[in-house]
Amino acid sequence: MELLVTNIDIGELIVKLLIALVLIVFSAIASGSEVAFFSLTRADIEDFEARGDAASQRVLSLLDNTDRLLATILVANNLVNICLVIISAQIIDILLPDLTGISDFLIKTVVVTFILLLFGEIMPKVFTQSNPVKMARIFSVPFKFFRWALYPLAFVLMRTSRHVSRFASKSAEISIEELADAVDLTETGSEEEQKMLSGIISFGNTEVVEIMHSRVDITGIEYDADYDAVRKVIVETGYSRIPVYGDDLDDVRGVLYVKDLLPHISEGRDFEWQSLLRKPYFVPEHMMIDDLLKAFQKRKIHIAIVVDEYGATQGLVSLEDVLEEVVGEITDESDDEERLYEKIGENTYIFDAKIHIGEFERALGFDEETFSDVEGHAETLAGLMMELKRDLPRRGDELSAHGVRFFIATMDGRRVDKVKVEVDG
Repeated sequence: MELLVTNIDIGELIVKLLIALVLIVFSAIASGSEVAFFSLTRADIEDFEARGDAASQRVLSLLDNTDRLLATILVANNLVNICLVIISAQIIDILLPDLTGISDFLIKTVVVTFILLLFGEIMPKVFTQSNPVKMARIFSVPFKFFRWALYPLAFVLMRTSRHVSRFASKSAEISIEELADAVDLTETGSEEEQKMLSGIISFGNTEVVEIMHSRVDITGIEYDADYDAVRKVIVETGYSRIPVYGDDLDDVRGVLYVKDLLPHISEGRDFEWQSLLRKPYFVPEHMMIDDLLKAFQKRKIHIAIVVDEYGATQGLVSLEDVLEEVVGEITDESDDEERLYEKIGENTYIFDAKIHIGEFERALGFDEETFSDVEGHAETLAGLMMELKRDLPRRGDELSAHGVRFFIATMDGRRVDKVKVEVDG
């Protein structure tokens, strides 16, 4: 033993042992962080949101992009393990310089594997599993740095994994159109069930702009209105949630929940009802409605203001609008039945110009996308009239497309109100 020690460079050995110890610690952090971050429950995340301290914000920031976080963890763990394998082999060579062949390979394999499994995988994961919230807060510090430092490698890993996943699942993919066709071919089930299945299939492929109530149909309350005016709007509309705006609808300052007014129903006209406003929730017009439903569930709200890329208010969408895409029209005792079209002859109709183009096509018995070549960016029949004329429509204008003749019947200011439609027999 004395002979062995005299042949060892003690300084080099100590340095390599310290490096190995640091690498084991980093390996443990990488392995434990995977358990910590991905074991958090919805309640844990809501708790982080409620706390709002620096550590909680770091965790939430990392969880904003779980793909990138996982890629960073995997890259960091593998880089550390590779370095640990190399340094461990060098330490064994220093301590046992006479090992050769199969004995050298076996000892290095057994020792390095044991160290990695015990100290770099099993122990940190078991320890972290018992308290993932605390460990996630701790691990968020190094991984904010790792996410930045290892981004190039993590980016390559994410892109590669996406391509591999897409290639592996390509043969098993079924398009939305194919699913819709399969539903149409199904003979069992009632018409209502068929419509519900079709709604479920198209649910994740529908944008907010397709189901929202347009800006011109929004009923709002001016921020400076007195309490008597507020009560009058509530009684006349019957709505339970009403947007409140400043100068115009592009300046939505809050949403008034009628139930919040119940304790103050007898107050005078000078009552400061503005103090009861709730923060409005704004969503982009091209947001998918399945994402909107998740947002409604997370925020525990039922209404959102739809804005365009410039922040201008385009419309309003509610939880009821989202659900109606699956289950069909929902009405209650306070709803007035709204007829968007009326058949006045064998091939003649009167349409409300705000009807969505897709609903218009279905009402005529046409295939979806019949007017896709002429509708441009239009979403409603009124927009289709503008696209066909390439100018502002006027009362009495006559337009045609795909065997359909359109007559502008009535106008509401500069807005098309009613359109008479004749289908060629």
